[in-house]
Amino acid sequence: MTYLIVGGTSGIANQVVHQLLSEGHDIITVSRNEWNGQTSDKHAHHVLDGAKEVDQIELPTELDGLLYAPGTINLKPFRGLKDDDFMHDFEVNALGAVRAIRHAQTALKKSGNGSIVLFSTVAVSQGMPFHSSIAMAKGAVEGLTRSLAAEFAPNIRVNAVAPSLTDSPLASNLLSNDKRREASADRHPLKRVGTTEDLANACTYLLSSKSGWVTGQVLNVDGGMSTVRV
Repeated sequence: MTYLIVGGTSGIANQVVHQLLSEGHDIITVSRNEWNGQTSDKHAHHVLDGAKEVDQIELPTELDGLLYAPGTINLKPFRGLKDDDFMHDFEVNALGAVRAIRHAQTALKKSGNGSIVLFSTVAVSQGMPFHSSIAMAKGAVEGLTRSLAAEFAPNIRVNAVAPSLTDSPLASNLLSNDKRREASADRHPLKRVGTTEDLANACTYLLSSKSGWVTGQVLNVDGGMSTVRV
């Protein structure tokens, strides 16, 4: 299997890359950062802005899966958000996904059972303060997920993962000390924040044939935040 991972040098996507490589798959990664470590004949890395420049890479004729992982955490009171804040979040999270899908669509269709995995957030379904910009952008991602799942069926499946707070570089400011980490964990029914492995497991499942009868879904991987009250 051959997979395109956009934003694969850190966090959840990096964990996905390592899981897929360990299973013997061929991986193409795109990121603004250099790959930390050596690549191999199973892994090609491109240093590009994945949200804007993914169409500059040459893809194989057939592609089995696409994971679009670039994201933002821009938490501010609504009165403090400018137009540029909303536009930046929408550009990275939603339009970047559109560009990656547009570039990969033909190769995914030729595989006969391609899979696209995008990222939403628990804040779309739950309505959290200070999340208006990112929740608006990720709400667009959820709409894109369902629309394209209908349009691309039966040859390409499209799903999204909606995490709660995950211990990754993107969330480092929110987990910068023990007090913040403990408070964040306590807000979740399972009493811990997510790990990159928790989310990567969900992503690799949706990319693989194990989820061959799953499309148009937003999978909540959030420690129970979206559905459980304790």
